[in-house]
Amino acid sequence: MSPTDPAASTPPQPARRPQARTHHGDTFEDPYDWLRAKDDPEVIAHLEAENAHTDAALAHLEPLRERIFQEIKGRVRETDLSLPSRRGDWWYYGRTIEGKQYGIQCRAPIAGPDDWTPPVLSPEVEVPGEQVLLDANVEAEGHEFFSLGSFDVSNDGTRMLWGVDLAGDERYTVRVKDLVTGEVLPDVLEGTFSGSHFLPDGTHIVYTTVDDAWRPDRVWLHPVGRAGRDEDREIYRDDDERFWVGAGVTRSDRFLIVESGSSVTSEVAMLDAATVATDPEARPRLVWPRREGVEYGVDHAVIDGEDWLYILHNDGALDFELVRARVGAPDVVETVLPHEPGRRLLDVDCFRDFAVVEYRREGLPRVALLDYRTHALTEISFDEPLYAAGFGSNPEWAPPVLRIGYGSFTTPGSVFEYVLPDADPGLVRDGEPGELILRRQVEVLGGYDPADYGQARLWAPAQDGTRIPVSLVWKRSFGEPGAGIRPVHLYGYGSYEHSIDPSFSVARLSELDRGVVFAVAHVRGGGEMGRQWYEDGKLGAKRNSFTDFVDVARHLVESGYTTPQRMVAEGGSAGGLLMGAVANLAPELFAGVLADVPFVDALTTILDPSLPLTVIEWDEWGDPLHDREVYEYMKSYSPYENVREGVAYPRILAMASLNDTRVLYVEPAKWVARLREVGADALFKCEMVAGHGGVSGRYNSWRERAFQLAWLLDVLGVAEA
Repeated sequence: MSPTDPAASTPPQPARRPQARTHHGDTFEDPYDWLRAKDDPEVIAHLEAENAHTDAALAHLEPLRERIFQEIKGRVRETDLSLPSRRGDWWYYGRTIEGKQYGIQCRAPIAGPDDWTPPVLSPEVEVPGEQVLLDANVEAEGHEFFSLGSFDVSNDGTRMLWGVDLAGDERYTVRVKDLVTGEVLPDVLEGTFSGSHFLPDGTHIVYTTVDDAWRPDRVWLHPVGRAGRDEDREIYRDDDERFWVGAGVTRSDRFLIVESGSSVTSEVAMLDAATVATDPEARPRLVWPRREGVEYGVDHAVIDGEDWLYILHNDGALDFELVRARVGAPDVVETVLPHEPGRRLLDVDCFRDFAVVEYRREGLPRVALLDYRTHALTEISFDEPLYAAGFGSNPEWAPPVLRIGYGSFTTPGSVFEYVLPDADPGLVRDGEPGELILRRQVEVLGGYDPADYGQARLWAPAQDGTRIPVSLVWKRSFGEPGAGIRPVHLYGYGSYEHSIDPSFSVARLSELDRGVVFAVAHVRGGGEMGRQWYEDGKLGAKRNSFTDFVDVARHLVESGYTTPQRMVAEGGSAGGLLMGAVANLAPELFAGVLADVPFVDALTTILDPSLPLTVIEWDEWGDPLHDREVYEYMKSYSPYENVREGVAYPRILAMASLNDTRVLYVEPAKWVARLREVGADALFKCEMVAGHGGVSGRYNSWRERAFQLAWLLDVLGVAEA
């Protein structure tokens, strides 16, 4: 059954109940905002009708969906183990079991203090001394949704905490278990945010809670062994609506770091991790007071017995610089890595004998070792033209090796260990100093060969002459891109300085193997090309993100890669805003648009400071509530308000989740209703038990992606290929 088949169900169209929204002398009549009433049975009935219509309209794709699901499933080793990571006296790792939706957290004892070579584990062989710490499948029993938002084991290995969300609203209940006795302790911490963890001595839990707008605004200490939160002590609170707070312990275990940040400003405070729980008068000490537009992060190092703070900041340094200061004198700084335009410093992590610096250069993320005394950087290099390298799991203070995560569009996710130049040869028996050892690479079943696929980067000219990087990946047997017309799947995001880096996808093989070229438009607003790339795609320059994407699509057509009838666009969340905007700007360039949890009613949301995320978002989009120019600018591109009459829209599939707290389901619900008014072929699917990341469980997630890919392949005309 095709979407235009008369046997398909009639698209549901909600009643028009106009509500006036007036700001800065401008009144907008919104006919569908009543769909915001999540608890209204009429709203739920409409969402269910939308799902029924989508199911009927796409029923003809069910065999293809099942084939794609089986393809994904067939490429994954369902019963498997992750690479063990050493912490204290244990190797920690995860298990997956065929038929089980969720992972299992396990550990096994190290052989001795000099045991730094991770054991090679096999699903078929029993692991000596293995302990199952948490079986998420057991935790999820009887629940349609399950998400693990916190998991930590105390330094001495005797206690474990875990935090669970059973609705999809990112609110977690934390519990504690004694790993020696097996007893679940009375601690039940409800309504926490993600990321709860123990203090180094394991006697207290550090956690955050949220305000009425669901903004994490407070940091608390909870004494382990106490029921509820009545005896918990608040150690930090930020009343500024633009700032989110979080807390963590330095790798040295010396300090509890409390961070408070908006999109463009940050502030860091420190407490002594050894005394914060026993000293009721302990108060966080600021490193630097917040200054609008200045962002910084802090880590702790011990050099020749002296405590130093390594501070990464952007004060007068667009792409950030690294300085250091003594703990007692944070304002007296010494430059470690000066600002270098085009080298965007991202993070610094301090160990006993060295630091690790992550940064972007030439559009790719990189990792380097920093010598404390000479400040020399030693980049750990890889030989693929497109790749992503990043800091891996390295919980120990003084390891002889450094874990690095690695991958590309054609290389499955990998974990390397870099043997440190000064490492004791007796600790790393299978590697030489300065050597990279491949410890694990995700196995892709079914005969996958990276040589069968190609990846490349091209550059598309934007309207203002800026060169936009475009990443391509394809299967070589169909010919090189540009040598003939091919179906193209064009992906984009372009907000928050978030970069779409080269990464491998098992699900993507199902489209590549059908001849589709997957492309990423690295539009301004992302961070691929440094901080200026982000600045040129936000606030009053936001339209650059949309026009960049359109220019990339036009370049692919004009250069002979594809045609509008053979191209589908995809984006999610803020990338969904991108999708809505380009559908309005250039509907003629695309055969279809896939918008996942799309932020398509941006102006309505950003005008309401009572909604989650709104106030902090003003740094990204501007403040239309108090600034007329911002209001007019956002109204000029917000997808919902700019749906056009008299144009032929591409086919559109919008997907959302009822319990999503980041992009509310009402946004795509309203958008699709408005699109149908102008004759667009628009479908809407709302997961009734899910969050911003969609459904939970790996099999459910695979089926959801198979649903999207089947629709995409159908639009591209290769559903039967």
